[in-house]
Amino acid sequence: MSGELLRPTGRAVSFEVRDPLAHHVAVTGDFTGWVQHGIRLKPHVNGGWRTFLTLEPGDYEYRLLINGEWKDHRQATRRVTNSFGTENCVLEVR
Repeated sequence: MSGELLRPTGRAVSFEVRDPLAHHVAVTGDFTGWVQHGIRLKPHVNGGWRTFLTLEPGDYEYRLLINGEWKDHRQATRRVTNSFGTENCVLEVR
């Protein structure tokens, strides 16, 4: 229908990373099609970085790109082995 705004489905999830030495932080995963540029996080308080993701309930694998290097998310409570011999973090959206 013309004139209607399309709204994303899912729920807004706050996604935060703490790395006071970072100059650029992005997250990428199966929810982005693993695009290397990912979703950029914005500087937040006390060396934190934050963005909001709109995701349906489920489990999502992801990795961080901090200053252009693949990194683990230290605050992730769950991880799974990936095909590169490292691990992907798992974001649970309920």
